[in-house]
Amino acid sequence: SSKGCLRARVTMTTLKGKGFEEEAKVHRIRITLTSRNVRNLEKVCADLIRGAKDKELKVKGPVRIPTKVLRITTRKSPCGEGTNTWDRFEMRIHKRLIDLHSPSEIVKQITAISIEPGVEVEVTIADI
Repeated sequence: SSKGCLRARVTMTTLKGKGFEEEAKVHRIRITLTSRNVRNLEKVCADLIRGAKDKELKVKGPVRIPTKVLRITTRKSPCGEGTNTWDRFEMRIHKRLIDLHSPSEIVKQITAISIEPGVEVEVTIADI
């Protein structure tokens, strides 16, 4: 269902001047949040959902996508001599999805909240 979708960052400047100013047109909006820090991610999620429910919008989510674990295993020794000891590093990437049914103007107001550092927000808009 990605046909006809517009991808936009939180500012959503791509919509200006393209006939999307109709206030009554309801869009299906998907907000994707990604972060390495779960606490910040959940806080932003809760703030977005609270803002949407205050405006009495249909909200689905947050849908918790399985965590991606990026692993790197490397030798501790810089020269290759000595005992074979290894370092195992990993970075966990957490992802949440929130679906809204609302006009794009209201989404601008909702996503204008203060977003925690390290949380990336992506807004995808599709017509119903």
